[in-house]
Amino acid sequence: MSDAETAIETHGLTRRFGALVAVDHLDLAVRRGEVFGFLGPNGCGKSTTIRMLCGLLLPSEGEIRVLGLAIPREAEALRRRIGYMTQKFSLYDDLTVAENLDFVAKVHGLDRAAAGRRLDELMQVYRLGEQRAQLAGTLSGGQKQRLALAAAVLHRPELLFLDEPTSAVDPQSRRDFWDALFALADAGTTLLVSTHYMDEAERCHRLAILQRGRLMAEGRPRELMDALPGRVLQVECEAPRKAQRALERLDGVRSCAQIGASLRVLADDGDDVAGRIGSALSQAGIEAKVEPVRPNLEDVFVAATHAPDDARAATEPAA
Repeated sequence: MSDAETAIETHGLTRRFGALVAVDHLDLAVRRGEVFGFLGPNGCGKSTTIRMLCGLLLPSEGEIRVLGLAIPREAEALRRRIGYMTQKFSLYDDLTVAENLDFVAKVHGLDRAAAGRRLDELMQVYRLGEQRAQLAGTLSGGQKQRLALAAAVLHRPELLFLDEPTSAVDPQSRRDFWDALFALADAGTTLLVSTHYMDEAERCHRLAILQRGRLMAEGRPRELMDALPGRVLQVECEAPRKAQRALERLDGVRSCAQIGASLRVLADDGDDVAGRIGSALSQAGIEAKVEPVRPNLEDVFVAATHAPDDARAATEPAA
């Protein structure tokens, strides 16, 4: 892809902290205008990668181009064109909502008239008008989140980085927040969002699954689900905990998790894997119904993050 089509491109991106390899030869390509997700457990390298892409952290090796700029060499020019929202609320608790946004406007060099118009617009878009004179430290979690997003987009960035932005808010606030993100995407903003929530990852146009700093799978959520190797089975029985113990060490069973009153089993491909599972349960004195179900993104995540270190767990579909 050309620079006109690509917002982010990395080759062999690596970051070491002493003997720890936090990001391990990461190759990424994020198209302009898409919502791209980073999915992975805490400590997998998501935040470290974002900080390198923003020019805030030097890579140990590898190449980075963001919005056509070579990073970190052209990081100063990049900062005027991107927004960055961290997981932790990073504005000033002892300033009001309006004072926080006014401060950010001055940092970005907006003149007083332009800043006033932009603040009025953001107050309306992010429903902060009633909190305009309220101290930021007294806002609810959802209000703080909307304020942080307003600050991150105040200068109309082409690219917005969001590092686990919904980790401290309720489900309705998360849903409202994602509506705001898609409004930005519809207006042409490229978004890179890190998360460990499966429902959020499924909303992304494309996503990358990271584990121990390595890219384990990448693609559109539906394609990753359809390309999942192995089989997903649902086990209905009266004693799911006992059934789980019976299956956890069965050859070919990769994971087994209780979902309500049933079990969800990820197993290797095999002509009679359902039959072998049924036999193992029968030998344990458990009557069960075993049937295949369609893979979901959590199955993809489990398969990817339980893969051997030297292999990817999921087949990458064509972009």
